[in-house]
Amino acid sequence: MGHMFASVGAGLLAAVLVVGCAPAARDGGLATAAQSPAPGGAASSDIASKVLFGDLHMHTGWSFDAFTFGTTATPDDAYNFAQGGSLAHPAGGVYKLDRPLDFLAVTDHAEFMGVMISMRDPASPMSRLAIAKAALDPNPKVSSQAFRSVGQAFRTGNLSVFEDQQDAARKITMDTWARTVDSANRANKPGRFTALIGYEWTSSDEGKNLHRNVIFGGDTAPLPFTAVDSRRPEDLWKYLDATRRSGQPVLAIPHNMNLSDGSMFAKVDSDGRPITAAYADARARNEPLVEITQVKGTSEAHPSLSPNDEFANFELLETYVASDRPVTRFAGSYVRDALRTGLSFQDGSGFNPYRFGFVGASDSHVAMSSVMENQYFGKVGNRDGTAKVRLDCTFCAGGSDISKFGASGLAAVWARENSRAAIFDALQRNESYATSGPRIQVRFFGGYDLGGVQPGRPDWVRNAYRAGVPMGGSLKGSAAKAPAFVVWALKDPMGANLDRAQIVKVWSKGGVNHEKVFDVALSGNRKVDSRTGKAPPVGNTVNVATATYANSIGAVTLTANWTDPEFDPLAHAAYYVRVLEIPTPRWSTYDAARLKREIPRGLPPTLQERAYTSPIWYDPVPRRQL
Repeated sequence: MGHMFASVGAGLLAAVLVVGCAPAARDGGLATAAQSPAPGGAASSDIASKVLFGDLHMHTGWSFDAFTFGTTATPDDAYNFAQGGSLAHPAGGVYKLDRPLDFLAVTDHAEFMGVMISMRDPASPMSRLAIAKAALDPNPKVSSQAFRSVGQAFRTGNLSVFEDQQDAARKITMDTWARTVDSANRANKPGRFTALIGYEWTSSDEGKNLHRNVIFGGDTAPLPFTAVDSRRPEDLWKYLDATRRSGQPVLAIPHNMNLSDGSMFAKVDSDGRPITAAYADARARNEPLVEITQVKGTSEAHPSLSPNDEFANFELLETYVASDRPVTRFAGSYVRDALRTGLSFQDGSGFNPYRFGFVGASDSHVAMSSVMENQYFGKVGNRDGTAKVRLDCTFCAGGSDISKFGASGLAAVWARENSRAAIFDALQRNESYATSGPRIQVRFFGGYDLGGVQPGRPDWVRNAYRAGVPMGGSLKGSAAKAPAFVVWALKDPMGANLDRAQIVKVWSKGGVNHEKVFDVALSGNRKVDSRTGKAPPVGNTVNVATATYANSIGAVTLTANWTDPEFDPLAHAAYYVRVLEIPTPRWSTYDAARLKREIPRGLPPTLQERAYTSPIWYDPVPRRQL
């Protein structure tokens, strides 16, 4: 959900649409060899000195569903686009980033990978299957029949859709996986661009989303474990454990918890039994991160679960995947609620199944990230690839309401260098954060001796690392004093100014969990009202008719030194930072302006893009190493 300019019109797309902006300073307060010294002095090898932006959830035409959406692009095409190359869209138009990504993982669905696209080859036995006619039909209403048939096959284990060619389908999947690994290795350029090997495990239980992206840290990877093998996350974790024992680093990242109907962060395992310490260990070991925002909605918080959070109602999607059936259970489906649940487990049972960091991703099914509000080109190819199709919701019937899709998101990591090892290490230790699209830079530190650390001053980052822990870190309990926190945020250099920085606190004590949002840095000299606990709005410069805004409000940088005024040394707690931009036009507002139409009813004309850091944890007593 980024914005290309500080004031952006709604002009027609060029033949080759360039999306993005000029490169930002990437040091977060540390000087690098290529830059003038910035506040923070020279970087050192023991400090994560570079912020890197990327996408860990990308589909190409090798995914069974993406091909039925008209996508024929390959992983090679996706990696080329991420590095600044151009790529044709299934619905028309050619797109190109002018600000390349730093890293990308192509994560095609493991189930029947490469099988659907092979149907267009007359020499392939797949082309002779009855389903091939529907799969190759250019009419989305017809090709969707093939999409649903294949999805039903791996959800039920009934592979009769492949008739007598089931062995041939398996062989195609194996060959396609080998080509996927080769593509990532060809694209990987240490120091310049990182291509990570990955795939998506596509498990659903009666439409309840349990999907995970599996990301490998090296240059080899075993055959994927698929939802045909098992739909139980516990079985996926066994595969991941075995993979690591063989010397291959790997992790999994759950996504779209918002569409799980409470299943993603349940209080029981896949068999309905109470969660145990062994379950919590396995989950934490294999899933150190969650994807908190993407095109199919943001999973941070929900107004029904966080009624006192005025910003919880952000880009929500509340229907099952590829369905218009509403999700009815929100508890167990959102990240902040899961943090509360996990701390209650920690408080009462001594283990926490939901101790994780955050990333964002696009989940694009057209081989290119669509995270710019002013140049959004959709997620599902020919079903939402033009402004008219999106605003008319032409193909919404019986499927997802694409008007509720969001132009989101990106993963950011603080790393020592742009390499597989450094990025994977940052993901593992949770020195990562998510944005809804803009390249906002955020630092977050916690500790007991941070009083002398003032963000923006020389060597402040180095001193913060020495005196505390960064996002993703843990603080051991101290009855003597409350921990202090340092926040630093810098706007996307070609995006909107910043409204505020907030610290979201979640804690549990005595079997009861809580949450509270603190405004710790406000632009424009605003103050929190002591009676309401709320800050006045930053204002709104958006001209809805022309889909423009101005950076005449807000701030370029926000900083804060904050100590929890309600700190309880005996309560398990987690703290994370949420940074908000000033209001800007939503993608649907840009589309409406281009088409000179009204915005469809029910869609917000503006939004406030944001970033979410991984939490810093407070442990009142020593905990068992997870």
